[in-house]
This record gives sequence, structure tokens and C-alpha cells, in this order.
Amino acid sequence: MTDHRSTEQSAPVLATAVEMLTGRQPVLADARPFMTGGPGRATTNGRSLLLEPGRDRPRVAPDTLIVYEIPPADRTRFEGFQSVLRTTDTATIGGADIVAWRAATDKRRTVRRFAVAGIPHAPTLALDAPSRAEVLDAFAALGRDVWARPTTGVGGEHVFHITGVQRLFEVADFYADLGQSWLLSEDARNVDRRGRRHQLRIVVLGDRVLRVCEHMQNDPDAPCNEARGAVSTLLPAGALSARHSAIAVDATRALGLPFGGVDLAVLGGDCVFEVNVHPVINVEGGLESVALPLVRAHLDRAASGAVDGTVC
Repeated sequence: MTDHRSTEQSAPVLATAVEMLTGRQPVLADARPFMTGGPGRATTNGRSLLLEPGRDRPRVAPDTLIVYEIPPADRTRFEGFQSVLRTTDTATIGGADIVAWRAATDKRRTVRRFAVAGIPHAPTLALDAPSRAEVLDAFAALGRDVWARPTTGVGGEHVFHITGVQRLFEVADFYADLGQSWLLSEDARNVDRRGRRHQLRIVVLGDRVLRVCEHMQNDPDAPCNEARGAVSTLLPAGALSARHSAIAVDATRALGLPFGGVDLAVLGGDCVFEVNVHPVINVEGGLESVALPLVRAHLDRAASGAVDGTVC
């Protein structure tokens, strides 16, 4: 189940993995009808989940449900469905974890969880419709070399590097015009000798590292997202140190997620930026390194009869 509007195209990759492991074609369900206000209905028959998409589409009663690629801005509208899903015996990994999704999606919650769990992260202050004085105080407290980002965002959109007061006020006005709460974080100093920003994307499932990519950003004032021009290079899983593997696993666990994509800067000191609930998998090697292990874990859970009901 994915949002079929998304351009990341995770569903075909996951479907291929299901066919490879089971020999059967899965049902590709669109999540949008099951969001608040949509025509779909999710009900239960005993401990079984019944999906009725509406608009004359056939009903489905899955014993295994892979939930993926739900846009951050729409996740609160998906919580009603998750509340139903978690009462059933339908096997899913993370698909019904409302609290964990909130912790990963709202970066204010992310920072609080990281602080409690001792996850290395940049000093950060949350700002909600701040005054000029409050913005200046936060800027000064964080060393006057900071990054601003919305509390809920995607792909590095609306993220800014700020080193001066004029730019600070421009960014504050930008967020105010959008009605967005935002965060200021101390710069992580994740710059190499050539002036490029550097970070790792580490995909974790349970206590296993599935995939490691290096992201290089030539523009030191832009975030290390591929959508913002960063270049991603797949690294051998063995290239990751035991310490950084442990940080990635611990960061994912701190948010209550059984699976996620961890953004970790290692230059200038270890610093976790965030954990993505649904890292992009429609990439080179994504089928083999991520989709197949993730689908296999779902199938193993279905075979064991375990129910997704993690409480954080």
C-alpha cells in the first residue's frame, strides 16, 4: 500500500520483491482512499482486515500488508487507518506504528527522542511564530552558523543555511508566510577538504544495516539530498564502521521504528539529522539490498503469526 501519486515509485520495486519471494503478484493498493476524507473503508472481520477502496473497486482481505511511501504531510490523515490495522492479525512491519511515525515526521519530536536516547545530533531550537528577538536569540545561542528546516518536510525542501542576520530574517519571514513551525540547528561542520557537504544514508531493518550510500553536495549551502543536487554513491555494507552501524540502529530504535533510513554526518563529528520512515528504494540495487529483505521480513512475520503492535 503506497500513495499512488508519489513519484518515488516504490510500489513496483516492492511488487517485484513479492513476486520473486512468493511467485505471486501482490495487490497494489492505493493508500489515498483510506486517508481521512477518502472514499475507502478499513474494517475488521474478527481479527482480519478488510479493505474497501470504494468507487466499485474490489474488496481485499490481506494477511500481509506492506505500507510504504506515505508522504509526511499526509501521515496524520492516515492514522485512522493505522488505528484499525493495529487491531488485526494482518502482518506488517511498522505500518501501524502511529507514535513512531509521529516521532520521525515531526522533527521537534525527533530531537526530543534523540536527546533522551543519547543519539548524537546537532543542538537544535524549535520556533513557532517567533518574534524577531526570539529568532535573534536562537541564532546567537547556536553560534550564528545554522540550518533552518520546517518541522515537517521532505527531500530537503525549504531548508536553508544561514550565517547572517539579514538572511535569518528572510527565512523567518518565509516560514511565517507559509504558517510553518521550524527548527534552527547548529551547523554540523560536515564539510570535506574540497568544501563539499558529506553525509551517509544508512538503511536499517531491526538491528541490521541493509544499505549504505554516501551523499556528496558540491554546494555547501544546500542540504545533502539528491533532490537538491547531491550525488549518491552506493558503498559496500562492510565500509560502515561498527560505531556508525550502532548509531544508525540506535537512532532508528530511539524513534520506535523497526525500519528506516538514517541520515548521518561523520565529518566534523557524528551527527544524526533524521530517520526517514520510507527511504527511497527505486534506486540502483534497491531491490536486492532493501526491498527483498523488507518483504522477506513481512512474510516471516506473517508465518509466525506476530501482530504489528509496537508501543513507544
